[in-house]
Amino acid sequence: QVQLVESGGGLVQPGGSLTLSCAASGFTFRLYAMSWYRQAPGKERELVARISNSVGTTTYADSVKGRFTISRDDFKNTVYLQMNNLEPEDTAVYSCNTNIGRTNYWGQGTQVTVSS
Repeated sequence: QVQLVESGGGLVQPGGSLTLSCAASGFTFRLYAMSWYRQAPGKERELVARISNSVGTTTYADSVKGRFTISRDDFKNTVYLQMNNLEPEDTAVYSCNTNIGRTNYWGQGTQVTVSS
């Protein structure tokens, strides 16, 4: 079955960096776009970044452009989110996502807390 397992979250000071990873299994990873979402307490879940299959076209939320980079390794079946210059407003649970046959699949999420 489809499994998405995130890792790499933690506590970081403002201005710091983190790299999140999402290991995928149970489907042909290279054929599908992958996305990172986040949800902060009391807020709706929002799309942070997306990377297409094949050529790896990327899109980003305006709030993270220039600070976050999404990438994928189709040999390792893993998608990454490099986060630089983190701000307290980036504090949230980050989850990876893929859509296969109109079904959304989610990982369990990883907590990112940006605080001094």
